[in-house]
Amino acid sequence: MKSLFDTVSRDCSKLVTNSYSTSFSIATKLLAPSIRQDIYNIYGFVRFADEIVDTFHDYDKTKLFKAFQNDMYEAIEQKISLNPILNSFQETVHKYNIDAHLYESFMSSMEKDLHKSIYLTQEEYEEYIYGSADVVGLMCLKVFVNGDQEAYDELKDDAMKLGSAFQKVNFLRDLKADCEELERSYFPNANLECLDEQTKSLIISEIDADFQAGLRGIAKLPVEAKLGVYTAYIYYSKLLQKLKNTPSLEIKNRRIRVPNYQKASLLAKSYISCRFNLV
Repeated sequence: MKSLFDTVSRDCSKLVTNSYSTSFSIATKLLAPSIRQDIYNIYGFVRFADEIVDTFHDYDKTKLFKAFQNDMYEAIEQKISLNPILNSFQETVHKYNIDAHLYESFMSSMEKDLHKSIYLTQEEYEEYIYGSADVVGLMCLKVFVNGDQEAYDELKDDAMKLGSAFQKVNFLRDLKADCEELERSYFPNANLECLDEQTKSLIISEIDADFQAGLRGIAKLPVEAKLGVYTAYIYYSKLLQKLKNTPSLEIKNRRIRVPNYQKASLLAKSYISCRFNLV
């Protein structure tokens, strides 16, 4: 039965989320059951596209990416795919009427990672972040507001800022891997091989401004989404604080992490803040 295949597809997206990202899977588990699966479906899709361009070095990544992209379009058009990740993603796309511009922009940024390694201008940098992070936040926002266009329009700008903040924190945290393993440099006008305190401070100031806007949007989210999104915000804020307190040369030489025991404490803090309407 098709319903059984759809159930298996959804389970696959959930498995991808839980396997690839401990922090994101924890935050997703804190969403209301009514929207949780659709966030798994979105994450599974973006995770697979990202894996193609970031890790499949022994294969023809361009060929694999194009095949995945073509399969995505066919899945959305036909409302079915034998790729379970795409099958569950298309279900969410149709359920919430997610604009094609969002997933197309995402795929465009991912495709850039196949051939572009340095972003020299602010325009290039912002375009990449929009496609790789902002639109993912917007796809999730469609789910959070249950497709309500008025609520979506009200929260859109803040959701994009939060997506940007998360991505920029990832860039700073993953500096070593991006530079040495993938030979990529996302921040413009910054010599990341010799990252200094002044450059780090400018980057962090930019992220702080994005987080402030993002927090404003979180406060307006429906109750079904607020705890999960706020938990992700708290986690990334803690990671940013650790990056602030880490010398720039150390950031270049190792990946900064938030220990599991601190994640548990952050989870408790998030719950209390949302429970007593302190967000």
